[in-house]
Amino acid sequence: MLNRRRDTIVAPATPPGEGGVAVIRISGGNAEALLRRFFRPSAPLDIFASHRLYHGAIHDRAGLALDEVLAVIMHAPRSFTREDVAEIHCHGGPTLVARILDLLVDGGARLAQPGEFTFRAFLNGRIDLTRAEAVIDLIRSRSPAAGNLAFRQLSGELSRAVFQLRDALLHTLAEVEAWIDFPEEDLPLPSLDKFRDQVLQVTVQIDALLAGFATGRALREGLSLLILGSPNVGKSSLLNVLLGESRAIVTDIPGTTRDTIEEPLVLGGVPLRVVDTAGIRDCIDPVEAEGVRRTLGKVTGADLILLVVDGSRPVGDSDLQALELCSGRPTLVVANKADLGTQPFPDPWCELPRVAISTHTGFGIDNLRVQILQTVQGRDTGGGDIGESVLVSDRRHREALVHCRGALELFLEGIKAGRDFEFLALEVREALAALGEITGETTPEQVLDLIFSRFCIGK
Repeated sequence: MLNRRRDTIVAPATPPGEGGVAVIRISGGNAEALLRRFFRPSAPLDIFASHRLYHGAIHDRAGLALDEVLAVIMHAPRSFTREDVAEIHCHGGPTLVARILDLLVDGGARLAQPGEFTFRAFLNGRIDLTRAEAVIDLIRSRSPAAGNLAFRQLSGELSRAVFQLRDALLHTLAEVEAWIDFPEEDLPLPSLDKFRDQVLQVTVQIDALLAGFATGRALREGLSLLILGSPNVGKSSLLNVLLGESRAIVTDIPGTTRDTIEEPLVLGGVPLRVVDTAGIRDCIDPVEAEGVRRTLGKVTGADLILLVVDGSRPVGDSDLQALELCSGRPTLVVANKADLGTQPFPDPWCELPRVAISTHTGFGIDNLRVQILQTVQGRDTGGGDIGESVLVSDRRHREALVHCRGALELFLEGIKAGRDFEFLALEVREALAALGEITGETTPEQVLDLIFSRFCIGK
């Protein structure tokens, strides 16, 4: 993508399909020339004023009017890409949008790759890599809290924190290298305690960022809520109740669910991925056995397991088999069918938190939602407060911070061991390179391509 940055690119900036309005975006040196070639304003116009909408029509090469539109030119550098950007706001029919795109491509533009507009904004210095990644996170956010987190990152909250760490390390590196490069200048011997204190302060700030990752990840990716249990205990009914719709087939026949069903759910601002699974039991049916195998594969990745049992009867062997799968995992026992009566739970069931419900009458469902929210917030998000703290939500950012902290640990060990300043400087440079991967200063090209390939075309 790097070697194509000088082209003039074009793409629809609105989703495909029918709609009231579609926006076609052009960016590059020929953006205004292309707009002038096919756009005819409804009133005489000599000069396009930047950032002003003009009414007119799009005409093809033969002069035939295709659509009544609004057009705008945004002159560099006052645009998203810091290039000349033009937009055509036409009616939102897929055939019409395709005809206008064909005109612009025939006129010399190139269809943009996914995320190429944002990539150019990054390359041209308008945004750093953390803010570029926040664009797609904002588009894909699944809850208001996730959207707020993405917008805070888009506003530069994380990048400012990273640049603050970088500036502190650059100051330390400058002092270390000054003594290395100019020993003959009779500079005073640097204070090792001063270097240690400076780096320790940075590690404390990194630790604070890493501590918020669980909360950030939960908001950005959503937590996995796995519904597990033996056949015919009401797992699919529970999924339907939580979603508020009949998503899964419910019958009295054991083994109805033979594959995993995954659906999004936002609960108390926390995005969840609710997964209904095949009933756990020994079976000879190959299709049902495959469903059980897939269920087992989901257990290790679950943030919370809802272990559903029929609370109106004593627990059986299949229930115990399901319980064994939950060993070591956050688990909430859901005793369903409370409208039919309740049975006491023996050990080791009593050791787990439990809530009684009835998917048939709705009894206990609100309490279940509260229990789910308290459990995922307490165990998986650390009870983190998203109010003022800077949250790291991307695994790539976390890995870079861990790498940075590791280099600083080696620096501190080097001071303790009395290593030469040349070796100490190498560790600081390594830490700075890790921070640069977050903001894009030292991010490899293949990583950049992977990041921007996640974007939609036109953004």
